[in-house]
Amino acid sequence: MIKGKLLLTSIAVLASAVFMGACSESNSKTGSKNPSVKSLASSEEIETEVAQTEYAPTDTALYNKKLKELANGDTTGKWPVKKQPYPLPGAILPYKRVVTYYGNLYSKKMGALGEYAPKEMLRMLYAEVAKWEKIDPSTPVQPALHYIAVVAAGDPGKDGKYRNRMPDKQIDSVLTISRMKKGMIVFLDIQVALSTIRDELPRLEKYLKMPNVHLGIDPEFSMKGGVLPGRKIGTYDASEINYVSDYLAKLVKTNNLPPKILVVHRFTKKMVTNYQNIKLRPEVQVVMHMDGWGEPELKMGTHRHFIYSEPVQFTGFKLFYKNDLKKAPNRLMTPAELMKLKPRPSYIQYQ
Repeated sequence: MIKGKLLLTSIAVLASAVFMGACSESNSKTGSKNPSVKSLASSEEIETEVAQTEYAPTDTALYNKKLKELANGDTTGKWPVKKQPYPLPGAILPYKRVVTYYGNLYSKKMGALGEYAPKEMLRMLYAEVAKWEKIDPSTPVQPALHYIAVVAAGDPGKDGKYRNRMPDKQIDSVLTISRMKKGMIVFLDIQVALSTIRDELPRLEKYLKMPNVHLGIDPEFSMKGGVLPGRKIGTYDASEINYVSDYLAKLVKTNNLPPKILVVHRFTKKMVTNYQNIKLRPEVQVVMHMDGWGEPELKMGTHRHFIYSEPVQFTGFKLFYKNDLKKAPNRLMTPAELMKLKPRPSYIQYQ
């Protein structure tokens, strides 16, 4: 029953994204049609040199303590994940909880990031941050923006890959918006469609060399066998996820960066195959992110079946301001409810 509901709700969200993708390709040639968003900086104006920050050595005792807190009393042996490496100095997780807004500057339908003018969007985000600080004062909150930098599209485009790459000026704008608040981080998200992660990842390398930029990958739009986005839910195998984490690890080591967070969206079993083969590295922190929408009971079932039962390292949970309200009890889940999950999420995303 859960799988059936998830498929139907997923296709509805996917169809919205595909519609947006078809629009964004034409917009990228003429500039954004969202009047509240302007290109705020060019690539040349974005400083890409790694700050010579000295990070304190990893506090392994605190790391172990926070992992136990996240497990939230789980007695099955699944959580916390055993034999995971300690991260390099400068790691965000599990010392902080990431709270982020998701979206795309070309669309008001893909999330709060893009739906609202920057100042209003940040005001709303920091109101959510305050809720998490109140419910769990022992865990500092790391505010973030999560920008879809490669969008699955309904149009094949010139190369027939059914994805639109957002122009650098828009990515630069998101980075500039993030600088409106001290200490924010940015995630760049990739929906490959008929392309591959190996082809899309290098284009974002100059941004991923920045210490404050992290990565999200979306199996839902990773299509196999020529199937178009919107026809079915896509998938990533552990081997593909390992390619991404290895790529990030090399950037971290080469550029003296703190560990990268890698968010993998998930709401069905087949979206991630061979999860037990996902390799953990000191340079990369992997978040398996519960990305399904619906009423609280359905969302908790999704988390239980596909996040809790197949442990990788850290977990995330998405809240949809609109889609989560469509069925009774017509409300968002609260931080207090999410703190009861096993494990507690380290990454919270609002769309």
